[in-house]
Amino acid sequence: MDKTKHIVILVPPQTSILDVAGPLEVFSKTSEYMARYRKAGDRYYTTHLVSMDDSMAVPTSSGMPVICEGGIAGIRYPVDTVIIAGRGGYRKEAPPHILKWILKLHKTKPKTRIASICAGAFILAETGLLNGRRATTHWQLHDKLAEKYPAVKVEKDPIYIKQGTIYTSAGISTGIDLTLALVEEDLGREVAIEVSRILVLYLKRPGNQSQFSNILRTQKTDYRPVKDSLQWIQEHLDEDLSVERLAAKASMSSRNFSRVFYREAGITPAKFVEKARVEAARRRLEETRLSLDEIAVECGAGDANGLRRLFVRHLNTTPAAYRKSFA
Repeated sequence: MDKTKHIVILVPPQTSILDVAGPLEVFSKTSEYMARYRKAGDRYYTTHLVSMDDSMAVPTSSGMPVICEGGIAGIRYPVDTVIIAGRGGYRKEAPPHILKWILKLHKTKPKTRIASICAGAFILAETGLLNGRRATTHWQLHDKLAEKYPAVKVEKDPIYIKQGTIYTSAGISTGIDLTLALVEEDLGREVAIEVSRILVLYLKRPGNQSQFSNILRTQKTDYRPVKDSLQWIQEHLDEDLSVERLAAKASMSSRNFSRVFYREAGITPAKFVEKARVEAARRRLEETRLSLDEIAVECGAGDANGLRRLFVRHLNTTPAAYRKSFA
């Protein structure tokens, strides 16, 4: 009896190479880890690269081709998980036979996990499987996905979303985070963390983490008053960070400061402060044993109740639940 889990990665032409290579490496390194350290006799995952147009060599956006086994007609094994890489050249619609195959698989094998990476969400949405479900994609494509598929509850922030056996991830590298989440489902958090270490990832990110890093926002602008404010905010989270105080520090009126800040950072001062506090609190929950009240004070949330409100608003979870899952 075949005990390995067969993973099919559907590769459209002109997809990003990382949409394919990221998940492939996670599954490969997991199998190596299980064989070496857990003495798993059989290869835990067998990954199959399958083209959408039956070709063997699929060109990618970087110019490097991906060598596939062929098309879906050659699948003769039980499929545990399907991952749809970014849609690549399929800007209008995917091949009908691919959509029908995905739908049939979901209907006849409802436990099969079906996931999309980046713009692969458009292909998944075309099947109708995202209707009524929360979903995400690359932040640059969020509005297009929501406009084209109004029945899908598109969310811009999360790096990946799970809805039953249907998964969607955000842009490119987040396919690695999604795949690690699949590994954690199969083998537990400890194995997923060890694989993250093998891949030399900074951390294993939860799905509800935002696609937008406040650290990156500080690098977005060269306009000194806003750049200095962005940095100062993150170094003084436990202080009064009202617009009035920030504006005074920048020697600007509150109205002008808010306008310029939004223009340069793409976010209001108040929202940036909240996101910075959530990011800081999240790190402390992951890395320290501080109480919720202590973390709330350090991050400027006031107390545990204030911290809870921030987490529910931004991460759809509580600090206690977050710590239990990710610390």
